[in-house]
Amino acid sequence: KIGIIGAGNMGAGLGKLWAKAGHEVVFSYSRDQNKLLELATVAGATAKAGTIQEAAAQDIILLAVWLPALEEVIHAAGSLDGKIIITCVSGIQPDFTGQTIGLATDLKISVAEVIQQLLPNAKVVEAFNTTFAEIIASDSRQFGADFPSVFYCGDDVESKQIAANLIEDCGYKPVNAGNLLVARTLETLASAWVQFAVTSQLFPNLGLTVCCKTVIIFLVRSSEDYARSTVLPMSLTLTSQS
Repeated sequence: KIGIIGAGNMGAGLGKLWAKAGHEVVFSYSRDQNKLLELATVAGATAKAGTIQEAAAQDIILLAVWLPALEEVIHAAGSLDGKIIITCVSGIQPDFTGQTIGLATDLKISVAEVIQQLLPNAKVVEAFNTTFAEIIASDSRQFGADFPSVFYCGDDVESKQIAANLIEDCGYKPVNAGNLLVARTLETLASAWVQFAVTSQLFPNLGLTVCCKTVIIFLVRSSEDYARSTVLPMSLTLTSQS
């Protein structure tokens, strides 16, 4: 059971994909209640519109709101102790002339860490902030033979695994980036990603893929048997939908 707080492009797109995958979804937080009702209808039988409190009562909550609304929404949600919170909240304000340069916010920590501070007893996982809503809303996440990766990070192992499963349900490849501190890097990467997408004039038909290639290295120790070790070089691959 997933509560979506924020019915914009990201929240709506992810909620519809999760409903399609069979999850029960509650859409909430829109200035237009009719939009929530229409969204739930489009998402299917396992989805419904509700209040922030109803969304917050679900097992997993997606926070997909603008940064200025964050504290207001968290206050309205009530107690979120013990809840798994997946956040794609970003302070990025894209400049589509290609001038989105530098850090996403004036904060000295990530938005995900701010959420964890506001909700010390919740289990916060950051994900989806390097994906474009237009790709989420498209018929398929597939780029030719490839599927884009979604980075996620958090401190609770079980919550991260649940987030990884939900990422796969959306048609993405989950990539564990580490603990919640890494959100600082991911949010900065998101800013750089928007910058590149715009200046390359490929926005929004882009995805990031992490490619891992296993290389077997054989070592010889005089008369001893071969000792084998494995290294995993990693590269980022740019993929584009035509």
